[in-house]
Amino acid sequence: MKLFNIPQVPQKIRAIIFDIDSTLYTSKTYAFEQVDCQVREFARLKNISFEQARKMVADYRKQYAQEHDGKKISLGNTLLVFGIPISQSVKWRKKLLEPADYLCYDQKLVEELSALSDNYKLICVTNNPVLPARKTLDAIGVSRFFPEIIGLDTCLKSKPALEPFKAALEYLNCKAEECIAIGDRYDLDIAIPLEMGMGGILVSGVEEVYGLNKLLQSPQNISEAI
Repeated sequence: MKLFNIPQVPQKIRAIIFDIDSTLYTSKTYAFEQVDCQVREFARLKNISFEQARKMVADYRKQYAQEHDGKKISLGNTLLVFGIPISQSVKWRKKLLEPADYLCYDQKLVEELSALSDNYKLICVTNNPVLPARKTLDAIGVSRFFPEIIGLDTCLKSKPALEPFKAALEYLNCKAEECIAIGDRYDLDIAIPLEMGMGGILVSGVEEVYGLNKLLQSPQNISEAI
């Protein structure tokens, strides 16, 4: 687990802001389907083939990364470039995403989040709308640890926008300096929180989240994880 921007890791952490997809679960199949189901809807709307739509999206995201020092762009913001408003992305995701078809109960994650919730406030900030995000948390068994989700339909802004993270801080009633963000994509999940003054941990999947409580309880553990 690699910790970014060490000077900004809070001395006293009060809250943790989690991404959901590919952070609180690991499923390449569902990760692909989340994107592709929307690309297929985009193809139908534009009356083009699925292959054409996939290429348009992939080519733009590649071009964006080349023009922005390798930074990634979310699917919602990509579709926005092609004339699909965030509100339409929200409708597609609410209609199409069924995480229970791909995900299952995760006892290890339940135990980890139970331990974390004893010491920290927990919240999710996701680029999915609240409904499919809640379904995802239900499917993996951790919904009770997250009384609030900041979703795509909360602010109609896709990460890395500032607004979702500001909304999370308002709900938590915490300062940025008291929070740490956890996610699998640096550009979307970590960079803005760091700019706001939070800490940030980049993970490659849920397997690294399993060790998060132990990591955060000891400065020595954090140092060894760098």
